[in-house]
Amino acid sequence: MNVRRFGESPTEMFGLPFFHTNHALTRIPEEYRASLPKVNGRRTPGARMAFRTNAKKLTVRMTLASLSPDIAIARYGCQSATVIAGDRREGRLLGLVTPPDYSTLSAEKSFYLSGEWQDVTIWLPRNEPVTDLSAEIEDGAEFAPPTPYKYGPILYYGSSITEGGCCAIATNHYNAILSSRLDAEYYNYGFSGQARGEPEMAEFLSRIPAQVFVLDYDHNAPTAEHLAATHEPFFRIIRKNCPGLPVLMLTRPTYFGSADEDRRRAIVRATYEHAAAEGDRNVYFVDGKTFFGDTDRNLCTVDNCHPNDLGFWRMANVLEPVLRHILEKQ
Repeated sequence: MNVRRFGESPTEMFGLPFFHTNHALTRIPEEYRASLPKVNGRRTPGARMAFRTNAKKLTVRMTLASLSPDIAIARYGCQSATVIAGDRREGRLLGLVTPPDYSTLSAEKSFYLSGEWQDVTIWLPRNEPVTDLSAEIEDGAEFAPPTPYKYGPILYYGSSITEGGCCAIATNHYNAILSSRLDAEYYNYGFSGQARGEPEMAEFLSRIPAQVFVLDYDHNAPTAEHLAATHEPFFRIIRKNCPGLPVLMLTRPTYFGSADEDRRRAIVRATYEHAAAEGDRNVYFVDGKTFFGDTDRNLCTVDNCHPNDLGFWRMANVLEPVLRHILEKQ
């Protein structure tokens, strides 16, 4: 049979900016970890193994390094590989490769295809480090390089919401939806409870080549005072190291009209306004208050904090025209 492991030519890995130098399924290479704040850089939300094939049968095998229950997301959403076939915008969900229980680290599933040439994208799980991933097709069928992305990469930094909590499957994160709609490569540096605007992280992220940077860690700042002390300095490091990089600043998607939320929104907006007042034409701001719309807002989260699939879909609807404008004018 014809087998390719992750990253083996002609397959490619997307979503991992350091993969082509270290061939590791990790967001943060080992050599950077000691100098950065404690974050779970071994998780790989947004990472994708991609290729084209004319196969009629595809078998995907995955092995995880760990497997622990998540309080808000089922195994489908955070510990499964999600397999998509076809065009990115209109791709077809073939299914999930899911461990059968919390004591089994490996999973395997076969899917049936048309035999005509098409793209296949295997999205890695959000929560667990992956130790092995492979795709197998029948003898006589072929692997070929995937269709390249039109834009990107878009680099996201933020909270567990940025990381993908808490939608049903990996492709329903707001940044994954935007990647498919915009045909844009992206890197997901969302960290559950851990992204707090540290200067060391700003220095690290500014080393990653990107076409747009999305700054979205409002929820992880423990207090408004912390956000005020870190947000503009974080942006200033990015701007110093990447003078022409478009930066899109977001506030939290959940909004109930509290004084704390209003203050946080004002802090993020002030960073944007200060830069714009200085003549920076590569800064943008989106108020998270607008993400969930005016009707059925209570249907958009799982816990009054983390968006569900509807919440992420609405976030993507608000952000799509903004990001499309930024990408198309470059």
